Order: sequence, then structure tokens, then C-alpha cells
Amino acid sequence: MTQTLRTPETDAPSSTGHRTGHVTLAGAGPGCADHLTLAVARALATADVILHDRLVSAEVLALAGPQALRIETGKTGFGAHMPQEEIIALMLGFARTGRNVLRLKSGDPGVFGRLGEELDALDAAGIGFTILPGITAASAAAASLGQSLTERGRNRELRLITGH
Repeated sequence: MTQTLRTPETDAPSSTGHRTGHVTLAGAGPGCADHLTLAVARALATADVILHDRLVSAEVLALAGPQALRIETGKTGFGAHMPQEEIIALMLGFARTGRNVLRLKSGDPGVFGRLGEELDALDAAGIGFTILPGITAASAAAASLGQSLTERGRNRELRLITGH
């Protein structure tokens, strides 16, 4: 399900005279392009700028349109990374120039993906956004094993816990 949470008048010029862009925050799933939603595939094909996590596969990024500027915003556990503040600054900066920005995260953007921080920044800046969920790794792992994450009579809850 695609969910648009806030969309200001994108055709109205901003205070600087430029048209305001739009940001799509999307999940690339567990890595296989076949696991993308159609909405995410369309977003990849039409984005002007793609700010993507390091874990987004080359197979998924190959679906980007030729016009797209691709910027890796990678984070490596306890290693080199782009600070979240810089990612937000890039996202806002490109959107303020009228660009269609895709913030592409591995898995699902709402599961351990700092989605809340990015939504707060977009909302404060008055920039419209859309959230496109992705398949989280937990679901993909269970499916690859031919199993269900939950089953009546077996479990009454499901917990997702980060590994770091």
C-alpha cells in the first residue's frame, strides 16, 4: 500500500521562486529486484535524484532512469558513513530546487530506517513526501525458507530486533 502523508502544493513556487520538489521514501526490499513493489520500480525510473543506502543492490539500482543522479548515503556498522544530518540536508536541498527525490533504503523504510527523523525534517521544511513500503528482511528470510513468520497456535507475537 502506498501512503502519501503530506503533499503541499508542488506547483506553487517557493519563497525563492523555485517550484518545490517531492521526496519519495521507499524500501528496496531484501536486495532482489523481483521483490520490489511496482510503485518503487516506477519511482526508480522517474526520480531525478536517488539517495540510496549502501545495501541497496546493483540489480535494483540498474532500474533507475538514465537521468537520475545517484548518491550513496551508505552506513557501515561502526565504520565509514554519511551522517544522518548530511543525508537530510541533501534530501531537502534537492527537493527545494524542484527535483523529484527518491530516498531508497534497503528493506522497509519504516523498520529501523530512521524514517521518523526524515519525515520530521520534510514536514518542517514544508516538502511533500510519499512513503512506499518494501519487503523487510524478516519476511524475505522466512519466505526463502518456505516458512511463515507467524502461525495460528504456534506464536502470538512477532518481534523485530535490530542487530546493532
